[in-house]
Amino acid sequence: MIIDTLKNSSKYAVLHPLFGKAFDFLNQNNWAELPDGTIEITEGLKAIISNKPGKSKEMSLSKFECHDHTIDIQVCVKGLESIGWKPREKCTKQNGEYNAEKDVRFFSEIPDTFFQLQDHQFVIFFPEDVHAPMIGVDDIKKIVFKVKI
Repeated sequence: MIIDTLKNSSKYAVLHPLFGKAFDFLNQNNWAELPDGTIEITEGLKAIISNKPGKSKEMSLSKFECHDHTIDIQVCVKGLESIGWKPREKCTKQNGEYNAEKDVRFFSEIPDTFFQLQDHQFVIFFPEDVHAPMIGVDDIKKIVFKVKI
């Protein structure tokens, strides 16, 4: 997992060929005005834009998730978002079967830590990062890039 601010995003472009394209998308668009929905940026990279009310901790933890074939770059556009995190190697209580179509698996676990993102901050979740996003009391506008690996 990586947490940083968008002003430092260029440091991470070397980690994956599509990371630079994701951050270029942010630089080339007025992302505060992007409508909700999914945008296919290029093969293997899409952006999901949402502006939704935050969830309770319990609601978010009911979908404590990770992905096998994608990396998430989650960008907080506006709001204050709390996120739970735990390394996948410590998760033993799978909640349901792996959904290959959505590339998601869920766990019934307690996060090791919670952290916050606010305007212009991002987090990168790799397949080994189990996460519970969107915890908050107000609206949270975010962009989630799905990067195929």
